[in-house]
This record gives sequence, structure tokens and C-alpha cells, in this order.
Amino acid sequence: MFKISVGENGEQLFLCAKDEDLLSAARKNAQKIMRGCCSGGCGVCKIKIDEGQFRRDTSSMAVLPAHEREQNYTLACKTFALSDLRITFLK
Repeated sequence: MFKISVGENGEQLFLCAKDEDLLSAARKNAQKIMRGCCSGGCGVCKIKIDEGQFRRDTSSMAVLPAHEREQNYTLACKTFALSDLRITFLK
């Protein structure tokens, strides 16, 4: 299990299993995060990874362009923690 802290000061915290996407873990732990298609195509669950290592599965370049990927923006439905993370919910 990895610790996922939310916000600049990590004021919210939830746990995420190794093979669990961040969207599922957040919702399971009553975090307020928007969701849409849950397949990487709509961009509703876009977040920013501020610290930590993660793996990103395939998602639409239209909703998550290359320049955002380089800045560690990602879609929670297609992102898996590889370490403890600090993230920012965007919506």
C-alpha cells in the first residue's frame, strides 16, 4: 500500500494498493474527485503528481497532451502509484 497525500500540505491522505488506479483508491476512500468515462478518454479526472513515482497507462492525447505529461499531469483513472505520492486534484 502506498500513502497518497493531497494538496500542498498533504492535508488529506488515503491509501492506494500497488495495482489500483488512483481514481478507484480516491473514491474508495471518500476523496472528492470528479470522474467521467474511467477509460482515459474524457480528462475529467485530471490530476497533477507533485512528488513520487507513478506509472501511467494509455490515455487520450487530446485530453492529456505531451506538454502536460512532461509536467506530471495525468489522469487518475489511468495512473498507478509506484511509491508514496503527493498529488493535486484539479477539479
